Formats: sequence, structure tokens, C-alpha cells
Amino acid sequence: MTSTATRPARIEPDQRAKTRVIPTPAEQARARKVRSRRTRRHNRLLFALLAGPNIALLIAFTYKPLLQSFYYSTLQWNIGSQRAISVGFRNYTDWFTDSETPHVIGVTVVFTLATVGGGMVIGLALAVLLNRKLKLRGPARTIVVAPYVLSGVAVGLLWLFVFDPNFGIVAAALGAVGLPSPAWYNDPQWALVMVIIVQLWKNVGYIALIYLAGLQAIPQDVLEAAALDGAGPARTFRRVILPLLSPTSFFLSVTTLLSSLQSFDIIQAMTKGGPLEGTTTMMYEIYRDGFVAGRAGYSSAVATILFVVLLIVTLVQLRFVERKVHYA
Repeated sequence: MTSTATRPARIEPDQRAKTRVIPTPAEQARARKVRSRRTRRHNRLLFALLAGPNIALLIAFTYKPLLQSFYYSTLQWNIGSQRAISVGFRNYTDWFTDSETPHVIGVTVVFTLATVGGGMVIGLALAVLLNRKLKLRGPARTIVVAPYVLSGVAVGLLWLFVFDPNFGIVAAALGAVGLPSPAWYNDPQWALVMVIIVQLWKNVGYIALIYLAGLQAIPQDVLEAAALDGAGPARTFRRVILPLLSPTSFFLSVTTLLSSLQSFDIIQAMTKGGPLEGTTTMMYEIYRDGFVAGRAGYSSAVATILFVVLLIVTLVQLRFVERKVHYA
């Protein structure tokens, strides 16, 4: 008779009871403060890492020269001279009492209003056209925007040949219908018209591109609802599309105004401020007085005045014009 050995029961490893310690409210508050300090420290380090280089460049190349320009405007100093005399606000009074100042202000105002107003009207018309389903719409958009990325000096030199009174395309087109070519280079008024046309040609593509993005962001159901209410294309554009484009128009009014007031390269390449100061804007006067005549103090005063004008115009736009903007 065989006996079976009784196997001992298998003993599982002891499972130590895990006791969960619940922290007190004071300990929980202390832990939250520690996590909050760590989060703030991490955010500050991340901000310094990402924004620090940009802020340093702004301080070095924007704000520091701006403050130096304010200081130089109180000096009678010629570029290259080792001596500078503090004259207070005499450079400002000299500019405001100069007999050429009203003419320079007038040229600046005409140039700015024509390039900003004309550019926004033409750009909006081009955007509406390019938003339609047309053949070769893609290449047409590229052609319209291409001048904006070109160098202003290159554009100015190119258009000098276009406006040439003897061999230019404009003279040939006018001669074909029996009209004489205007004296673009000798008449101050026609010279101003010439640089305005070139400035519009260069920048209108940018305006059209921004307006095109605004048109494509308009919900189609809004346009369909206007059509169901019996609104025609003209009324839909005036009562629906234009109000919805008001944020885009406000943005363009600010950016193009600042760009036009600071325009320099096209004027320098085409007319050099002439003839008879017919195309001398405030921006070009800063260059002429500072780097041609060498009057660094006087030029800095004009630059400061232009900065104040830009600041006031921008603040007025932000304060009053933005009230008419519909963001919803």
C-alpha cells in the first residue's frame, strides 16, 4: 500500500500592507506653492529663451538708436566732426520756420494719401477679381504679388525706362493716340505723379493679397443668406462684405500709412527728391540733410518730428478708426 505524502500548502509571499498617508491641508498648500513657483520659474526661463534674443535686438537696433536720435536733435553737430554744441530745441524751431517746410509737408501728405487711399481701392478691386473662379487664377495672383518682394531700387530703375520721354513705353502708348508725353523728369508735379504710380505698382499686390485672405475668410452661409433676402451683388458687397472686411481694412490702413510715410528707396532711385524738391518727402529730407549735407543734429530733429507724427497718427487710428471695425 502506497501512501501519498501530504504536500504542505503553498504559502504566498507576504503582501505588505501599503498605508496611504493623507497630507494635511497645510502640507497640500505648501506643495501647491512649490509647484506654482516651479511653473513660474519654468515660464520665465522659457520666455527668456524664446523672446530674449528678439528683445535684445530690438533694444540694440531700435530703441537705442531712437533715444540717440532724440539726443542728437538737441545738438549742432556735423557728421565726422569731433565737436558738437548743445543748442536745445533750436533745430526744431529752424525746421518749423524754414520756408521749404510747408512744401515738404505738402508733398508728404499728397504722396501718403495717394499711395494709401489709391492702394487700398485698387488692391480691394484686384482681390475681388482674383477671388473669382477664373482661368489661370493662380499665376495671376503670383504676378500681382511679385512686385512687392522686389527691391525698391530695382523697381525705381526699371520704371525710369518705362517713363523715358523718348523711348519709354508710356511715351510710345501716348504717341499712338496722338498725345505728347508729360515732362516726368522736369516738372515737379508730374515727377510726384510718377513716383506715386511706381509706389502703387509695387505695394498694391501686398494689399490685394491681404484683402484676398479676408474675402476667403467670409462665411459662405452669410453670403447665401444675403442672396435669399434679395440683396444684389452691389448691395451685398456694400452692406455685407465691406463691414466684414473692416478688420482687414483697419490693419492695412495702419501698415500702409506707416510704410508710405517712410518710403525712401523709390524716390532715391528715380528722382532724388527733385526736380525743384517736387518729390522731397519728410523721410527723404532726413536722408538729404543727414547724409548729403552732413547736418546730423538737424536731420535728427526732423526724424524725431516724423516719429511723433507716426505715433500720433497710429494712436488716432487705434483710438477712433477702430471703433468702426466689426470683428464679429
